[in-house]
Amino acid sequence: MPVTRSEAGADPAHLPLSRLPGVGERMAEKLAARGMLTLQDLWLHLPRRYEDRTSIVPIRALQPGLAAQVEGRVEAVERGFRYRPMLRVAVGDDSQATLVLRFFHFRAAQAAQFKPGARIRCYGTPRAGQHGLEIVHPSYRLLDEEDAGQLGELLDPVYPALEGIAPGTVRRLIGLALDRLPDDETLELLPLELRVGLNLPSLKQALLTAHRPPRDADLAALSAGTHPAQRRLALEELLAHHLSLRRQRIALQRQRAARLADGGALADRLRANLPFALTGAQERVFGQIRADLAKPAPMLRLVQGDVGSGKTVVAAMAALLAIEAGKQAALMAPTELLAEQHLANLRGWLEPLGVRVAWLAGKVTGKARAGVMRAVASGEAQIVVGTHALMQENVVFHDLALAIVDEQHRFGVHQRLALRDKGAGGNVVPHQLVMTATPIPRTLAMAAYADLDVSAIDELPPGRTPVQTVVLSAERRPELIERIRNACAEGRQAYWVCTLIDDSDEVVAQAAQTTYENLSASLPELRVGLVHGRMKPADKQATMRAFKDGAIDLLVATTVIEVGVDVPNASLMIVENAERLGLAQLHQLRGRVGRGSAASSCVLLYQPPLSAMARQRLETMRQTNDGFVIAEKDLELRGPGELLGVRQTGLAAFRVADLARDAALLPQAREIADALLAGSPDAADRIVQRWVGGAARYASA
Repeated sequence: MPVTRSEAGADPAHLPLSRLPGVGERMAEKLAARGMLTLQDLWLHLPRRYEDRTSIVPIRALQPGLAAQVEGRVEAVERGFRYRPMLRVAVGDDSQATLVLRFFHFRAAQAAQFKPGARIRCYGTPRAGQHGLEIVHPSYRLLDEEDAGQLGELLDPVYPALEGIAPGTVRRLIGLALDRLPDDETLELLPLELRVGLNLPSLKQALLTAHRPPRDADLAALSAGTHPAQRRLALEELLAHHLSLRRQRIALQRQRAARLADGGALADRLRANLPFALTGAQERVFGQIRADLAKPAPMLRLVQGDVGSGKTVVAAMAALLAIEAGKQAALMAPTELLAEQHLANLRGWLEPLGVRVAWLAGKVTGKARAGVMRAVASGEAQIVVGTHALMQENVVFHDLALAIVDEQHRFGVHQRLALRDKGAGGNVVPHQLVMTATPIPRTLAMAAYADLDVSAIDELPPGRTPVQTVVLSAERRPELIERIRNACAEGRQAYWVCTLIDDSDEVVAQAAQTTYENLSASLPELRVGLVHGRMKPADKQATMRAFKDGAIDLLVATTVIEVGVDVPNASLMIVENAERLGLAQLHQLRGRVGRGSAASSCVLLYQPPLSAMARQRLETMRQTNDGFVIAEKDLELRGPGELLGVRQTGLAAFRVADLARDAALLPQAREIADALLAGSPDAADRIVQRWVGGAARYASA
C-alpha cells in the first residue's frame, strides 16, 4: 500500500497497523490484543533467534546439535504405526551420506509428496538416531528439477510467537513495517554529539540488522545478544527506562512533603531503651533517612539489608520522627504473618514511649475494624501496621507523613501507588521508605530504582552465629531424620521445606502432606506441624503461631514460610529439592534459622543428577552467607526477574535489554540521561514514549 500524502508528513512510527496490506479490522484487533498497535510496535518486536539458510551443508559434514540446511534426494519412505503414527524419509546427497527426516504429525497428502528420487531441501537440528543422524520435524521444501532453489542473502529471523497469528503472517507484517522505516535523522532521537563516542550503529541500521542480518553477520554474537546492533537497541531501551524513573522522581519531588526536621527525642529514647546497641550500618542509614525527612521534598529511599540486619528498628526510628511532629506513619507488609511480626516489635518498642500502634488487616472485622478506622481517621492511631488492607478506599488517614513498605517487590505496582496516594492532600505527599531483605546488586539497583536513593545495612548485629550450609544428596534422608531427632531432643526446633515445583499448587501441597505423614511416622516422639499455601489462612496462621510459641518441634512447610517467620529457637532448616529454587529464595529460606545464639545449620537436599546451573547455585550457597554476593551471582545466573519479582513494572518485560548481560551499558545510559534531561527534554520524552509508553507512571511506585 503506497504512503499517502497526509502520511508522508506524519511520524510513520505511530501509523496504525491497519495501513498495512492484509491487515483488516479482525487482524488489527488480534494484533492490538497482543500489544501491537503501530508500525513502531512491529519494529521493536525483535527476533528471538536466527536460522542460517544462506548455504547448503553436505550431509556428511552435519554435527549433532548444530542447525543446518541440506539438499538431496529422497532415497526411501517408511510409514509406521508401532506406538503412534510415524513417517521416516531417508535423504541422500553427493557426500554419499544419508539423513533421516522423522515426522510424528503428518497428513496423508504430505506423506505422498515424498517420492523416491524427489529433490528436497530441509532445515533443522540433527540428532543421533538409530540409523545415523536424523532431524525431527524439519522445515522443508520440495524442488522441481529445473528449480535451482536460490539461496537467501540474509539470515532468517524467528520471532516470538503472537498467539493466534501465524508465524508467516508475523514475519510478513514486520517486513512491510520495516519497508516504511523513515530516514536516519527522522528516526534517530539521540543527538549527534551523544552518539559520537558510542561506536554503535544508528537506530535505523540497528533495526535493519537485527531483523535482516546479512549472511556474513556474526551469528554467535546475534544469538548471544551481544551484536553491536542489539547493543544499540539495548542501550536506548535501558535509557528509556532510566529516564522514565528519573522523570517520575523529578515530578514527585516537585510536590511537597512535611518537613520532619525538628525532634528526635523519641528516637533517642527508643535507642536508649533497646536491649541491644545499633550497629554502625544502622546508625549510618538512620542518619541518611533523617536528612531526607528534614527536606520539604518527599523522601524516596530504599533500605536493603540481609535477613536479621535490623531494618525494622531503623524504620521504627524514622516513624518516631513523623509521630513527634504530630503526624502519622504506616507500615505495610505483604503477608499477615510478617505484618503481625512488625506489629509485635513496634508495640514492644513504641508503646512504652506512649505511642499508639494500630493494627489493620483483612481479619480485623466488625466493631474492631470500625474502631481502628476511626482512630486512623482522627489521628489517634499514630502508626498503623497492616497488609494490603491499608490501601482500601475506605481507609482514611488523618495526616500520613511516612509510608513504609516492606518487601515491596511482593506487591503489585498499583497497590504501592495506592498507599502513597493515601497521604496526598493539596500538593503534599508522604515520604516513602521501602525495605527489602533481598539484597539487590548495584547494577540492578541502578536500573530498577533510579528514582530511589539506595541505602544498605551491610552489617549483622553482634552475636549472630553464621549458618553452616551443607549440600547433600536425597539418598541421605535417613541420616537427616536422626539429626532432627537429636536437635529436637536438645530443645531445638526444625523446618523441613518441600519445594517441589509444579504447575499446580495442589501437587506441592500433596508433597508436603506426604512428607508430613512420613516424618510423623518416623519421629513419633516429636510434635510435627504442617503448613502449605492451600490451607485456610486462619489454619495456616494458627500452625505458624504454634511453631513460634514452641508448641511444634518440627514444621513441614512449602515455601510460604520464605518471608517473615522469626523463631529464634529454630536451628535446623532442611530444604528438599533445593536444586529447583533460585539463589534469592534459597537465601531467604536459610535466613529463617540462625536467628538466635545457637549454632544453626541449613541442609540443601538435592535429587541427582544436577544441572550445571543448579550445581553453581548450591555451591554458591555453601560458600557464602553474604546476601549481596548471592544477589550478584543470582543476577548472573537467572537475570533480574527472580530478584525483583515479576510484578516489578517493566524490568521483567524488557524487549531487548538483559540487565545481567548489558550491565556495562547502564553507566552510559545514565550519562546520556543526564545530558538529555538538561539539554533535550523533548527527545527524552519521545524516547520514553517509544520504549515504555503508558507504563511510566507505575515505574517509580
